[in-house]
Order: sequence, then structure tokens, then C-alpha cells
Amino acid sequence: MMMARPAIEALIREAFPDADVIVTEVAGTGRHCGARIVSQVFLGKSRIEQHQMIYDALKGKITDMVQALVLETAVPKSYLQGKDQ
Repeated sequence: MMMARPAIEALIREAFPDADVIVTEVAGTGRHCGARIVSQVFLGKSRIEQHQMIYDALKGKITDMVQALVLETAVPKSYLQGKDQ
């Protein structure tokens, strides 16, 4: 079985090829991870919609590997220039 961090990163990169993705182990156990995903596809989406997109990308494939996943999603700053955010 793949370790959680590489598996999460691979699935997210597959779904969002343009994204900057950083996946870290939060508790050092390998079962608690955090992911920061920055992608233009999040533009105009609520935080809930953004996170749902990530969970859809993970396709339920990591449930046996990860106990907790903390998500941080964002739109690249270059896409926000000139907007009030």
C-alpha cells in the first residue's frame, strides 16, 4: 500500500494539473495529513465547493490510509489582482 502523503498528492495532481500542491504529515503518524492546493479552478467557488472538488478527486481511495485530512485551498494571487477579496 502507498503511503498516504504521496497517494494524496498524486490523486490531486491528476485531477488538477495546473495546481500547486503541498501535502504534509501533520502529526508524524502518516495518518494525519494536511494539503494546500492553489488552483485557478477554484475561482468563483465557495470554500465548501473547493473542498468538495478535492474530496471528489480523492475518489474515496485514501480512507483506509488517512484518519484526518486538513485542506487549505486558494486561487492564485495573479487571478485575484483587481478584485476585492
